[in-house]
Parts: sequence; C-alpha cells; structure tokens
Amino acid sequence: MQRVGTKRIALVGGGTGGHFYPLIATAERLNDLKSQGLDIGLYYLGPDPYNSDILAKNNINFIKIPAGKRRKYFSILNFLGLFTTGFGLIVAFVKLYSLYPDVIFSKGGFTSVPVVLAAWLLRIPIVIHESDSKVGTANKLAAPLARYIGISYDEAAEKLPTHKIALVGNPLQKTFMETPLNPIEALGLPADKPLIFITGGSLGSHRINNLILETLDELLPTYTILHQTGPTHEAAVKNAAVELLAGQTLLHSYFIKGTLTANEMHLAISGASLVISRAGSGSIFEIAHKGKPSIIIPIPETVSHDQRSNAYSYARTGAAAVLEETNLTDSLLTAEITRIMSDQTVYDAMAKAARQFARTDAAQLIANTLTGITNEHN
Repeated sequence: MQRVGTKRIALVGGGTGGHFYPLIATAERLNDLKSQGLDIGLYYLGPDPYNSDILAKNNINFIKIPAGKRRKYFSILNFLGLFTTGFGLIVAFVKLYSLYPDVIFSKGGFTSVPVVLAAWLLRIPIVIHESDSKVGTANKLAAPLARYIGISYDEAAEKLPTHKIALVGNPLQKTFMETPLNPIEALGLPADKPLIFITGGSLGSHRINNLILETLDELLPTYTILHQTGPTHEAAVKNAAVELLAGQTLLHSYFIKGTLTANEMHLAISGASLVISRAGSGSIFEIAHKGKPSIIIPIPETVSHDQRSNAYSYARTGAAAVLEETNLTDSLLTAEITRIMSDQTVYDAMAKAARQFARTDAAQLIANTLTGITNEHN
C-alpha cells in the first residue's frame, strides 16, 4: 500500500519486561529520528499497555488486541487461550487493516501471535527480535513470516532462517547507555569498601535471599552489599538480617531494597565491583555494557527454559561464572566471590570479556531497519 505523510510503525511483544523494554529502547531511537525531521507515528499493540506512563513518555499510541497466553504446564486455560488468540487474530486483522502500518516490530511473547499472523495476511512487513539464546515459541512461528530477524546470541541462529539473521545484541534504553557520575554516592551508599550488587529479578528469589543472609558474616567485613530482594521478601530479609547481625556494626554495610527503579538499577550496576544476578537477557546485556564481572544464577530449567542457556552462552565468553541454584551453597557462593575479587588478573579478564560481549548499537540498528522499510512506501 502506497502512502505519503506519516510513517506508521507498530510495536508488539509483551507479558514481561524482557519483551517490553527493548521495544521502548527502539522507540527512543525512532523518536530521535522524529526530532531530526522524520515523520513517524508509533503504536503499541497488545492486551494491555504494560506501562502506560512509559508509552505516553515516548509518544506511543496503545491499541488493544486480545491474545491468549500459552502456559508451559498443563492447564485448561491453555485450551481457552486458543479461542482468545483466534479472536485476537480477527481483532488484529481489522485494526491493522484500518491503521495499515508500514512495518511491524515484534519482540515475541504470546501477545505478538495474533498481530504477527494478521500482519502476514495483510502483507505488512515484519521484523522480529529474539533476546534469548533459545528461540521462543512465538518467534519460531513468526520467523518464516518475517523479513528480518535480529538476535542477541549466536546460538539462536541454529533455529532460524540464516539468510534473514543479524547478530545485533539486545536493545537497551538510552538512560542505561549513559555513564553516571558517583553512582555509589547517588544511591546513598558508603564508598569505603567494594560494592557487591545482588538481584534476584524484579520479583526476587527466596533461595538467593536466604543464601545471601547465610554469607553476610563472611562478606560484610570486606564488602558493602546492596541486595534487591523482591517486594514481597523485603521485610522478611530485613528482620532476618537484624537478628543475624544483632549488635554488630556489619549491619551498616548491608542495604536491602525490595524493588529498584530503572535509574537505581542503572546506578547499582554502574557502581558495583561485582554483580550477582539471574540470567534474563536484559540483565546480562546491562551487566556486560557496564563491563562488570558477574556471577549468574539462572532460574532452574523446570521453571524457565531460557535462563540456563543464556547464562552458559554468556559464561563461555569468560565474562561470568555460572552457579546452578540446585547445587548452590553459601560456602560455594562465598568461595566464588573470593576467587573473582581477590585475583586482579581474573577480575580484569572478566571485565574485558564483558565489554567485548556488549553491543551498544542494537536499538539503533533495529530503528534504522524499521525506518528503511518505511521509506520503501514513499
């Protein structure tokens, strides 16, 4: 379809921040192009806006399209979800026909399925991106229909059409690309000891929280610890720490936060000497961009099929150590921290490998690809 005037780019993919925030990172670069005179309209399609404030901040219009969620376990809701997805396909077809964007950018996830199928039926060009080293179900379905496929890990190429693939890394938001001044001071933390930042993901991890509590007496004499516990675990971890370290000045080196804002996360990784984290692709690429040695504790495969492969793919570069949660003890964790932090050669090699793994231009590369497709419709 030929059209002059505003170029329309539709973004889809959600259900998790791992899908949503790379879309926002790409939208930021598209907005930069708008400020340079390119006439672009941005739209986010899905069952809900995920984060309305961020959509509004980035001038992205929300269009509601239903989608059925596919769970990785047996549930009657999986059967009902097929009907929701079928209905979503009809809604997506009607709304896409009315909007008729120049290109669709999909990050995968269950919310993308009806939109991608409808776009293919309408012959709207599709660009997809896979954040993980294992290709998700939605992106496997979309791959034959897509014109271009961006990937974050080499391993993902094994399951995708090679002539469409580009290794671009994972899109990061612009604020994370900046280098903050005095991040430790900005967080209100003391700067007398190296900082270890521990995060169990946005919801936290009961297992990791308990392990950290068991290591405090060994680690706090040497390190300051910032521990993101997850909102539902914060009070319990604080109470346990007070009881464990009662009467000790060590408690002044232990800082607990249930959740961190995006800016606080940026500051924490920037200021840390070592990061202990789950293996979400977004987290790995943020750690790599800051050149921080890390210990990665992936969610067990019985819960997540992506994180373990992400962790080992990253660790093969030499940037991180992987500790499996099922085998992890407080003494093993302490020994690994000591191995990395007490050997400058090991530490420097890990930091160098992290920086080499990082890709700083993923969002810009994808934005350029999307606008290149829109220019075909002049």
